[in-house]
Amino acid sequence: MGLNPEPDCAHAANRPRRYARAVSTSAARPEERQVPVSRGQVVAWGLWDWGSAAFNAVILTFVFSVYLTNAVGADLPGSISANSWLGWSVGLAGFLIAVLAPVIGQRADAAGRRRLSVGAWTALTVATMAGLFFVRDDYHYLWLGLVLLGLGSIFFELAEVSYNAVLKQVSTPATIGRVSGFGWAMGYVGGIVLLLLVYAGFIAGEGGSRGFLGVPADDGFNIRLVALFAAAWFAVFALPLLLRVPEPPPAADLPPRLGVLGSYRRLFADLRALWRRSPHTVYFLGASALFRDGLAAVFTFGAVLAVTVYGINAADVLVFGVAANVVAALGAVVAGRIDDRIGPKAVIIGSLAGMLGCGVILLFLSGPTAFWIFGLGLCLFVGPAQSSSRTFLARLAPPGHEGQLFGLYATSGRAVSFLAPTLVGLFTYLFGSDRAGIIGILLVLLAGLVTLWPVRPPARAAATAGPG
Repeated sequence: MGLNPEPDCAHAANRPRRYARAVSTSAARPEERQVPVSRGQVVAWGLWDWGSAAFNAVILTFVFSVYLTNAVGADLPGSISANSWLGWSVGLAGFLIAVLAPVIGQRADAAGRRRLSVGAWTALTVATMAGLFFVRDDYHYLWLGLVLLGLGSIFFELAEVSYNAVLKQVSTPATIGRVSGFGWAMGYVGGIVLLLLVYAGFIAGEGGSRGFLGVPADDGFNIRLVALFAAAWFAVFALPLLLRVPEPPPAADLPPRLGVLGSYRRLFADLRALWRRSPHTVYFLGASALFRDGLAAVFTFGAVLAVTVYGINAADVLVFGVAANVVAALGAVVAGRIDDRIGPKAVIIGSLAGMLGCGVILLFLSGPTAFWIFGLGLCLFVGPAQSSSRTFLARLAPPGHEGQLFGLYATSGRAVSFLAPTLVGLFTYLFGSDRAGIIGILLVLLAGLVTLWPVRPPARAAATAGPG
């Protein structure tokens, strides 16, 4: 989560006690009140987000994916590059997530099973991270790395489904936004802290030993040790949630469990009802699914392209990762104020246009300096696009339908999460160049911009749709 900011997350990290107090003393309407939540439970919930940066930032984005493509797969024989294989493996994982997400999403609300579900999927994610220690600097180990990375992506996404369901247990309807913002902030700060620790302790420097710990770099040992450290980091900071946040009481009207086909039948029924009530909301769900996939691809493949195309040192890419997180968060905070003045649609369109401009320029430039300037430009627009996407839907949502809409928002996003990675792999293969993978990301962002253009902004859509 640390790579997808909320508008106020940069301020949230410094105020956990204030958020926790808001949860337990919320002035919600009597019918919205629930059992007060302790400040410790809110912090325990947020610590999972802090720990999850170990997978998002270290494994998937800035360290291990770079190691796989730049070192392990550097001498891969044949015409297909390691970048293409990485794109296709992440794309396949996204497809499987899309198939499984409706089932997991429904079962995450099952009576007394949320915490167990978070724990089980988190444990599987940690196991795949630890398994990456055995991926040596030899192309014969590329396949093991790709399989573990793909499985980790699936397990992590499914853990997030249940983790997000726990949010309602540590907040009230009046404070859910602030508590959620605290969690997003924890993810950002955790990512920055962990990247700095990993860089200083295991990666910085040249020669046979790296970092202030003097870890041997032969056979990729220092990076493989980073995978173990990241797995331990995630496991340790996931424990407070499992120990402090209680399971929810059984619901009296719990619906029966559905299989994959039943889950999709229910999903399509919800979409048909939403289409009759508010078609422009459905348009937005489709458009946002496209451009959010492009936003995710910027972070997934940005570090890989920085090393393989623009010549940034594999160690220095971690410094870029820290800067990217900071810039994205600042962009989201500033755009939140602009959003309130001119509306979220204008912010999203402006952000997508800015990203397309930076991406096209990067297609024709080379060198580390160009990537630092325009790569950070891309990250500057990621935060506003993601944060305003959420406020767009929040303003569209009729009273009483917010939960349904955000459930569809999550499911629709996963349904196309394979698109950008697959196109990155395809263009890399067709043109025989890692640089060409940028075209795949730009096409997905452009498709999102084009499909968003005719969507009515929230004020008009809400006025015509009514409460439903």
